[in-house]
Amino acid sequence: MQMHGAAAGQAHAWQGGSVRRDTTNAQHYHWGEGCDGWVLAPGPELLAIEEQMPPGTAEQRHLHMEARQFFYVLDGELTMELEGERHVLPARTGIEITPGQRHQARNDSNGPVRFLVVSSPTTRSDRRDVEGTA
Repeated sequence: MQMHGAAAGQAHAWQGGSVRRDTTNAQHYHWGEGCDGWVLAPGPELLAIEEQMPPGTAEQRHLHMEARQFFYVLDGELTMELEGERHVLPARTGIEITPGQRHQARNDSNGPVRFLVVSSPTTRSDRRDVEGTA
């Protein structure tokens, strides 16, 4: 995933000095073929991203050595291949990925899918691509 410039918009302060972010003011990037991501929480201990995948798209199969992740589907249907097992996740469901588990998010449906990916610690510099798909 290659990050691009921040989306237009103004950040609004939350209590405690935190910044309120959504897809109008978060850093936006493109990945894969027509997929989008918005970095909602960019910290080293916690990374939260909203992502969108058009039908028929998939990420590269990979794993993380340190990061634990939780994928939560907002709209649509996400297919998660996890250690060779296929999980179909409709809206309002999620799946946890533990460190070292090979996984691949795919949109095998006929419509777009939007989901949150929460990682702790950050996945930056912690990704290892692996061969093959299930």
